[in-house]
Amino acid sequence: MPVFYSPVPENLHVGLAYMGGSVFTNNRTADSDFTRDVCLAEANELVSHLPLQMLLYFNLFYFPCWWFSAVFMLEVKFYYLPGYYQALLITGMILLTVIEVVRLYLGYIGNLEEKVPELAAFWLLSFLFQLPVLLFFLTDEGIIILPLERAVHSLYLIFLLGQILASFLALRAMTRKLTLLFHLRQFGKVERFRHAGMSPVYGLTYHRSVLPVTPTQDMYH
Repeated sequence: MPVFYSPVPENLHVGLAYMGGSVFTNNRTADSDFTRDVCLAEANELVSHLPLQMLLYFNLFYFPCWWFSAVFMLEVKFYYLPGYYQALLITGMILLTVIEVVRLYLGYIGNLEEKVPELAAFWLLSFLFQLPVLLFFLTDEGIIILPLERAVHSLYLIFLLGQILASFLALRAMTRKLTLLFHLRQFGKVERFRHAGMSPVYGLTYHRSVLPVTPTQDMYH
């Protein structure tokens, strides 16, 4: 699988990873009712979300059609709008276009490579930026919503809502897998101590005799 470059800065990358682990994980611990074999099977399972990947794939082809339609309809009604609506629509189109390119890229690498920070950034951009702008395009009658404009925005909104839901489910699965891997690594350390016959506290060999052995006897043996 090819390795993709992540545009997320390192500090933000750590913060998003922490947010993804704290918000989307279901807070299970190592002493849950799952057996170790079940945990191993789940930890080795691929958690890339197929519905999310399909939505991203179709969105990638739909977005250019939406963009050309939106720009054409904006040009048709532009001179009939007040000045502040003109500025809002142009700003909204620019922000939505730039964020959409970054958002789709983060969604692809976050889902395919099972990267929680990238997928968390995708979810935040979808929910906090794209959704409010698109709802503004669909609900504010002051911008003279044309019939074709309402249709293309509504279809785009369906894509966006589906991606928000699918990415939320994918993040839950990925954070659960990371939690299992963490607990299995801790369990593996204890197992290595036991297989080596060493005490995990002092690093000394275990005495398998049921009789008490004094330190003086140990010195002469």
